[in-house]
Amino acid sequence: MSALPARHAHLIDRLPAVRGRLTADAPLGAQTWFRTGGPAEVLFRPADVEDLSSFLAALPADVPVTVLGVGSNLLVRDGGLRGVAIRLMRGFTSVSVDGDTASAGAGAPDLNVALAARDAGLAGLEFLSGIPGTIGGALRMNAGAYGGEIADVLVDADAVDRTGRQHRVTAAQMGFTYRHASAPVDWIFTAARLRGRPGDPAEIGRRIAEIDAARTDTQPRTRTGGSTFTNPPGHKAWQLIDAAGCRGLRIGDAQVSEKHCNFLVNLGQATSSEIESLGEEVRRRVFDRAGIRLEWEIRRIGEPGGGVA
Repeated sequence: MSALPARHAHLIDRLPAVRGRLTADAPLGAQTWFRTGGPAEVLFRPADVEDLSSFLAALPADVPVTVLGVGSNLLVRDGGLRGVAIRLMRGFTSVSVDGDTASAGAGAPDLNVALAARDAGLAGLEFLSGIPGTIGGALRMNAGAYGGEIADVLVDADAVDRTGRQHRVTAAQMGFTYRHASAPVDWIFTAARLRGRPGDPAEIGRRIAEIDAARTDTQPRTRTGGSTFTNPPGHKAWQLIDAAGCRGLRIGDAQVSEKHCNFLVNLGQATSSEIESLGEEVRRRVFDRAGIRLEWEIRRIGEPGGGVA
């Protein structure tokens, strides 16, 4: 009898035991708003903070780690993602309000935090309803919209570093600037406390409804990654893009939105490569016309087409 062919070792065989869930070759495209991109070599959904901490402490040092949110401001390249992708789901999504403070897990959608604050009569967090992501992502990039940003409301945040050590940091220690935090890049945020002020739930609800209406009127509700480029100092990215003649520009099924030209959209069958190439073409045209180099706000991760094998 001939021997069975040798099985190629997979990264998942080298990983420590967990109480959460490990998945090999996990498709990521359907988990992003663009609906594009290749698989993660391994996807880890930890059960709780202790599960995450112990996993990272035992993880071989040569294994790359990438944290995913809800995939709203993310482009996963077509070749997929090497190493371990971590997604904080059940165990990291709770939201509670006590007095003037809302406590939220890093996996909680920003909208859910705004709605919980509304129900508790806590004002000042309405802007979160206009940010299509999670609290963890909002901490990492000092997310903001509609007159507010995380730096304005953060009390403190919890994080786990690459060695599994847990940290708690104040807003002042986060080093916030426009759409940026200077916290170590290997930190995975797990929770945050946000401060609001007493308010009328009906009035808070009206403000959230106004934000939703404004988003509907001005932004595409389709396969998109949200705001593509940060606003350069003294300028609006969408105005620079429009002035460079890029509204409606296409590469394959990737298009600069006709509705808001700082959004790229997948018309149906776009690849991540087409979307990224379109963004780079927009950057080139804006620079040629205005001498301003737009910086990506969308996070681009992974390998070009060809796979992670």
